[in-house]
Amino acid sequence: MSDHNKSVSKRTFEEVWNQGKLQLIDELVASTCVLHDSMVPGGKVTGTHGYREFVEIYRASFPDLHFTINDQIAEGDKVATRYTATGTFKSAFMGMTPTHKHATVTGITIDRYQDGKLVEGWLNYDALGMFQQLGIVPTLATAGVKA
Repeated sequence: MSDHNKSVSKRTFEEVWNQGKLQLIDELVASTCVLHDSMVPGGKVTGTHGYREFVEIYRASFPDLHFTINDQIAEGDKVATRYTATGTFKSAFMGMTPTHKHATVTGITIDRYQDGKLVEGWLNYDALGMFQQLGIVPTLATAGVKA
């Protein structure tokens, strides 16, 4: 089961997120799926429709978005993935004006699978680092703070 869940996770990163094959969401994500992400309104994304919108928003804002899986560990019904994501901010994102800057972000997600589909996920990524690289918020050095 753990190997199968890792395979589903890898397909989601590679085929849905990197390649934009949104038609695979119904195959890989449960209709009752809940993603916990503090960056989205309400702190979560629900269902396949919500998941599709989530992917569409990121891929529209960062058209060259690419995830690289650095590590994956699976046990029972859960898969933990440490990843690096890269992309260029080309279109409005959560009300922010695009800066056309490139960012590299690291993150970890822990996903739970049931019957071969994602049913729940917890996302944690360096949003502050992403916003600093994109020029949306200042870094400490440019904010005048001395170490």
